[in-house]
Amino acid sequence: MSQDKQDILKLSEKDLKDYFVLKKQPGFRAKQVYLWLHEKLVDSFDDMTNISKDMREMLKEDFYIEHLELVQRLVSKIDGTEKYLFKLWDGNVIESVLMRYKHGNSVCISTQVGCRMGCRFCASTIDGRARDLTSSEMLKEVYTIQNISGERVSNIVLMGSGEPMDNFRNVVDFVKQVSSENDLHISQRNITISTCGLVEKIRELADMKLGITLAISLHASDDKIRRELMPIANKYSIAEILDACRYYFEKTGRRVSFEYSLVASVNDTIEEADNLASLLKGMNCHVNLIPVNPIKERDYKRSDKKAVEAFRKHLEKKGINATVRREMGSDIQGACGQLRKSYLNG
Repeated sequence: MSQDKQDILKLSEKDLKDYFVLKKQPGFRAKQVYLWLHEKLVDSFDDMTNISKDMREMLKEDFYIEHLELVQRLVSKIDGTEKYLFKLWDGNVIESVLMRYKHGNSVCISTQVGCRMGCRFCASTIDGRARDLTSSEMLKEVYTIQNISGERVSNIVLMGSGEPMDNFRNVVDFVKQVSSENDLHISQRNITISTCGLVEKIRELADMKLGITLAISLHASDDKIRRELMPIANKYSIAEILDACRYYFEKTGRRVSFEYSLVASVNDTIEEADNLASLLKGMNCHVNLIPVNPIKERDYKRSDKKAVEAFRKHLEKKGINATVRREMGSDIQGACGQLRKSYLNG
């Protein structure tokens, strides 16, 4: 990637039209190029066969197309989930996941190379954060998966490696682009942003009044336990996060989801469920219970099925809508950060 060239994926169709007019070329070329990039999902200007060679050379001089190199592709024998390891232009690697459901295909994408939030049960954060992903790199995660699988993506979850709110501007740009009618036109209602609770950014996102779903990685019902699991809890209390969530609902009308990873003998007791129900009472929300994925670098153990079901039932009894997340890709290092970590360790 050359520093003197522009990232063409960041340009709107209007931007491209302005470019062609400036170059004294027909404006209709903009739509042709835009369709090659965002509908036919090409990685090279040479693939734009209805554009003259001279014009392709002109584009090459001024722009580059973001490209992800497929390093590894794992396919689950259990449920068909696919996990991808992609290499970026600078040699860094990220992972993405394709999950197939009856209602359509979902992709879980990364927003950063690594993560600096330090959550104790997550493999993504063990080596820290190398850098943020650009909006185009996120877009290419989706595009490349569609190219490889040959299947349309209908739902996007920003829940892979990285903290989306720690890469706020690029994430917002990505959401706006991927949901635009000139792009994949994925409804913002089908896009979920997961965060461990950066309060100021939650409020800033609320003020934008986007139609996305906000998911909060809560994982505890009191600050003491949350601080043990998530260092970010030293900066933001649960009360501050819940206030920001209420503000988000007030501004957008969108129900907030709470992610709750169940760790055996840490946060999976009925007492914890009771405390969580009290915290969330009266909120328009949903709790997504996740039996934690064990990673060898940590000694946390997942709650057994009996404890998980008892926790869920107690929440439901207290009037809190709760479901247990269906485990996907358990035989292919499906959990966030696991594949990248094993690759880096050689």
